[in-house]
Amino acid sequence: RANAMSDKNMPETLNIHNQPTPFLLLNRDKLERNVARLRQHTDRLGVPLRPHLKTVKSVEAARLILSNGNGPATVSTLKEAEAFAAAGCHDLIYAVGIAPQKLPRVVALLNSGTDISVILDSVEQAQAVAEFSRQTGVAIPTLIEIDSDGHRSGVAPGDPLLIEIGKILHQQGAKLRGIITHAGESYHCKTLPAHQAMAEKERAAAVACAEALRQAGLPSPVVSVGSTPTAHFSQDLTGVTEVRAGVFTLFDLVMEGAGVCQTADIAVSVVATVIGHQRQKGWIMVDAGWMAMSRDRGTSAQAVDQRYGVVCDMAGQPLADLLMVDVNQEHGILALRPGSQQTLPELPYGSRVQILPNHACATVSQHAEFAVVRDGSDDIEACWPIFRGW
Repeated sequence: RANAMSDKNMPETLNIHNQPTPFLLLNRDKLERNVARLRQHTDRLGVPLRPHLKTVKSVEAARLILSNGNGPATVSTLKEAEAFAAAGCHDLIYAVGIAPQKLPRVVALLNSGTDISVILDSVEQAQAVAEFSRQTGVAIPTLIEIDSDGHRSGVAPGDPLLIEIGKILHQQGAKLRGIITHAGESYHCKTLPAHQAMAEKERAAAVACAEALRQAGLPSPVVSVGSTPTAHFSQDLTGVTEVRAGVFTLFDLVMEGAGVCQTADIAVSVVATVIGHQRQKGWIMVDAGWMAMSRDRGTSAQAVDQRYGVVCDMAGQPLADLLMVDVNQEHGILALRPGSQQTLPELPYGSRVQILPNHACATVSQHAEFAVVRDGSDDIEACWPIFRGW
């Protein structure tokens, strides 16, 4: 590591009070509890879980998340796919619409023994995948993305485009695997009935599209659904073959605001040092800005806006109404929530805080490693590398 762990002047035992800030802190026990919670739910419904590893981007963390070493798993970049494949995870879905220049890397993974599926939602993509399959003699496994909630991309249920794409893949050289969907609108649900309704909407759309393919004489062995909220609040997964979710491993303030988790379940935080005060403004300055936290403002659309993060003491307990209200590249500004009747806490120069992120995936991607601790311990038991890039 090109940091303090290789510095001969640093103490042998790193802990959260002497590791140079800002750094990314991961509570391994919380991670393991979060994984066990969702796995128990999907097991109860009789459907396997295919975790999305984009949240952690770490081989060591993935070993705690996957049911066994070789998957199944989901990734959001081919860099992730290649790294996890090299570590022995050989059952993957690359869950971003495929771009033509990425197909050689997909085929290289297939030829090396990794079963990786791509996803798409257009005739142009299907033609490109089918043509490259013919050129290389490798039938590329493919899932057709369904738009189950109007959130992002995908083919709308009932659109004849579904069958047109399916025929191109199945008849022109690729391997049609079935249907995939992601109910991203679930992040905006505010009540338990709304979450449950969204989960059923996601399931019903995916199952209906898979059945439409089958009625057209096309295969659909895979019916893949999932977002962290729908995965947790699903009540019936009839017709579904797997559930995907990612941020459930670490959780964050957006998931807390959506009612999926409690603040105490959030397994990751950024540790920062107080570097100054602007007392006349009611500000406390820390050495973590958007380079450490990200600029994600996902809670701004929720009932409680957490700005750039909730500030906690070094035991992980939130400090009443104290938020990271603004960020520059390497500066963070802590202040009380607007309208708060609390008193600004006394945080002396050099003291430390933990800041809970809005979006765990975005914050993790800002860092090179996790500093890993256990419940009730200040000692850093390991540093797990995080890989970045595409």
